[in-house]
Amino acid sequence: MSAANPANHLDELGRRTLRKVRGRLMPLIVLLYFVAYLDRNNVGFAKLTMSEDIGLSAAAYGLGAGMFFIGYALLEIPSNAGMYRFGARKWIARILISWGIFATAMALVNGETTFYIIRFLLGAAEAGFFPAILFYLTLWFPAAQRVLVLGIFILAQPVSNALGAPVSGLLLQMEGIAGLHGWQWLYIIEGIPAILLGLLTPVLMTDKPSHAQWLAADEREWLTRTMDEELAHKQKGQPHHFLAGLKDSRTIAYSALYFGLVCGIYGLGLWMPTIVAALGKFNTTEVGFIVAIPYTIAAVFVYYWGRRSDRTGNRVLHASISMVMAAVGLVAAGSLVQVNAILALIALTLAAMGIYSAIAPFLAMPSTALVGAAAAAGLAMVNSLGNLGGFVAPYIVGVLNDATGDNRSGLLFLAACLAVTAVATFLYARKRPEGHVKPGTHAAVGEEAVAADEFDDTKY
Repeated sequence: MSAANPANHLDELGRRTLRKVRGRLMPLIVLLYFVAYLDRNNVGFAKLTMSEDIGLSAAAYGLGAGMFFIGYALLEIPSNAGMYRFGARKWIARILISWGIFATAMALVNGETTFYIIRFLLGAAEAGFFPAILFYLTLWFPAAQRVLVLGIFILAQPVSNALGAPVSGLLLQMEGIAGLHGWQWLYIIEGIPAILLGLLTPVLMTDKPSHAQWLAADEREWLTRTMDEELAHKQKGQPHHFLAGLKDSRTIAYSALYFGLVCGIYGLGLWMPTIVAALGKFNTTEVGFIVAIPYTIAAVFVYYWGRRSDRTGNRVLHASISMVMAAVGLVAAGSLVQVNAILALIALTLAAMGIYSAIAPFLAMPSTALVGAAAAAGLAMVNSLGNLGGFVAPYIVGVLNDATGDNRSGLLFLAACLAVTAVATFLYARKRPEGHVKPGTHAAVGEEAVAADEFDDTKY
């Protein structure tokens, strides 16, 4: 990006415009991802009582929990093609309503077969949401500000777990009300918000800057010009059509690496309530509040680590260090889970800190490397193939738990996945331009600090 581009050195107009855009778009986007993450992970809490009610073994639970990601992966790329064609506003609303319907339909589960089918349909309904949001951010924020907003977006993951855990634990106490189990109420109450937000999204979201009537004319003109110039600059010398993103070697490499990271994300997330419940004689409410502890600390660390990644400009090193941290925490938790509950919880906290702080610097790399329709396709493929780790890891952890009778071997498996991925990520991305940004241009404007790291987009 040339020095003349206003995205690099923001004047008052640029700062004011991006402040308005963040204030308008980011609260809604974070809320949407909060609900998405809650609906895909609340099965971990439902399992505490649902497994006995419908007769699920640990392996069957792991398989059913992971079936979400099979449906998700199969429809991810077609869904993102639809988003690129029809616009993010309408498409994201469609995704929200359909996944909300199947999230509440989880209350109808009555055995292994229905558990597998509805989890699969839930994943298929949510397919395309995450990369659609990532692509949507590339339409509104110049590259120099994108890492910061991506970090804010990713922060919804640990926050969702931190807030959702005690709520889910309390909802399980609704056993017998209106003849329903507590886990059925959990699915119903936590699924309805997605439907309501789906109805509101077409009103609250705007497809692109040129349509933003909520910006002043000069702000709208500045943002439209800035984003058009950046896109034109990035498109020089590289293909940017939809199929190019699928065939790009970087897409394939980042898909494989993301698979390993996702194994850790969902291997831990979908089994965390079960692991915590094994630490002592806790009721479901107590489990909920205990599970919130690692995620709350992780959320604080994610914010700090993302800011540090911006400041130093080294994305690959931050992503790799985070995954190593997570692997160490999981190994320690596996060693301590039957020895000392407090130390095991500390180790799980370290694991959560590492896993969630790795996501933003990692995903910033493929989202920077591709542009235009190629970015929509590439991000969809990375997310689609990577999220297959969300199927593999929970199932293998369940099989290992059934075979050994405890959680240690499953935690060691997740640690191995993250350790291998950390090394592979570092070796692959350490010399790639998308793994680094130029540090030293971080601009703070009062309380509205924005990242102004300069990218040389001609390298991409």
